[in-house]
Amino acid sequence: MPPSRITVIGSGPVAQILAKGLQKHGYPVQLGTRDPGQLAAFASATGIAVKDSQSAARQGEIILLAVKGLAAEGVVRGLKAELTGKVVMDATNPIADAPPVDGVLTYFTDGTQSLMERLQTLAPEARFVKAFNSVGNAFMVDPTFPGGRPTMFIAGNDPEAKAAVAHLLDTLGWDSEDMGRAASARPIEALCQLWCAPGFLRNQWAHAFKLLKM
Repeated sequence: MPPSRITVIGSGPVAQILAKGLQKHGYPVQLGTRDPGQLAAFASATGIAVKDSQSAARQGEIILLAVKGLAAEGVVRGLKAELTGKVVMDATNPIADAPPVDGVLTYFTDGTQSLMERLQTLAPEARFVKAFNSVGNAFMVDPTFPGGRPTMFIAGNDPEAKAAVAHLLDTLGWDSEDMGRAASARPIEALCQLWCAPGFLRNQWAHAFKLLKM
């Protein structure tokens, strides 16, 4: 079976790194953004097609949402029809437009609902899976650590969607751990705060999480 066509929605470093990583591992990939012209150099250098978000999402079998958290709800609201029935990997975090406090990122959610749950409510027919939100973009593809493969924690309401995301994560060098339904995106999103804290406090950014089991 050929690999799924993946559309990455976003234009920043996370979107670009994930698109290049997926291409490296043999996935047909394209990037969707509000202004494709801004990424003309990226498209020319990589051969990855850059289209408007609606066209790109319509053509993708799996969608990877890699936009700023503050923009995520607007993006999903605008793509509701294109996301219907599709696996949507949600790499966003609810980071507020405010500085960290004692090394802890400020979130615009309050812990009683994750950003992914908000997105799932906006597009109820999409099959959201939280992934790629709890590590820096330098380690998202083919991470190499002395302790072995790191763990990517995932969550979502659709078991088949999570299985598809777990397969993709394995291809990109990750172990995955299914933490349950969409509500578990709340602690998974908080892992971004935990991952960033050593960076803000001590300029330590080269790490990832790993789940150890008996």
